[in-house]
Amino acid sequence: MNEWFELTLKSGQYSPDQLDEALITAGAIAVTYSDAEDHPVLEPLPGETPLWPETLVTGLFEKPCDEKEIFACVASVLATEINALPVARENHLENTDWERSWMDHYHPMKFGENLWICPTHLDPPEPECATVMLDPGLAFGTGTHPSTALCLTWLSNHKDQVNGHTAVDYGCGSGVLGIAARTLGAVRCDATDIDPQAIKATHDNAARNDIDIHCVLSKDFSAEPVDLVMANILALPLTALAEKLASLTKPQGNIILAGILLSDVQMIKDAYAPWFDFVEPFNTIDGWALVHGIKRA
Repeated sequence: MNEWFELTLKSGQYSPDQLDEALITAGAIAVTYSDAEDHPVLEPLPGETPLWPETLVTGLFEKPCDEKEIFACVASVLATEINALPVARENHLENTDWERSWMDHYHPMKFGENLWICPTHLDPPEPECATVMLDPGLAFGTGTHPSTALCLTWLSNHKDQVNGHTAVDYGCGSGVLGIAARTLGAVRCDATDIDPQAIKATHDNAARNDIDIHCVLSKDFSAEPVDLVMANILALPLTALAEKLASLTKPQGNIILAGILLSDVQMIKDAYAPWFDFVEPFNTIDGWALVHGIKRA
């Protein structure tokens, strides 16, 4: 019996982040990006993480699901007709088919100066660089979403503010940010999420990388202030969490906030301004921004 429905849309008339939003709104439990034309992934300049000229955005839906409703919802979000959707392909997958499907297009990716995210079935391309071994999980797409890429690039390009320091990964998902921070030399990372699946995914991925991360549900989370707070969530919860995340940040400590559309940057700045000075210009990619702040003493 098929257990998954996979819908892939192609950018062009719509940006990848618009397609991402539409798939998530329609109920996708994972979204990943891949190159539509097999262009090479080039090492970005510091602070930049380019996408391809044409990007495939793939959403994974757990069955049973109503495919007609999915198409209708995506069309509604994009303000278009169903027959005008930029559908590249649609597939019905077994669990093993899903694993093979993602393996086919999930390749090592380099972020910033010296950080690789590499699937476990491949060897690290540059063993001398920091490498996180990570496979995409059913509930947590990894690798190419602009918000995650912005965070990973920041960590790689600010190693002096990571190595030897303490960190918190708030809203950890797969745990990739906390694991990357520890791989780059953070002496401790505490992680938390509201989803029990995220806690399990983070523990599993940390163990796969021989990394120790303390990870618990948000309702059970407490931590002393740390040198670096990372939160890759969405703008509205980030706004609601401003006082909490500020309390977790040491004076002169860094905070990086992502999952923020360019149109929401000012809202985030207003929410965090009572505690933080901002390092501008902010890094951006394809309509998404990373906000970097330093807590005032």
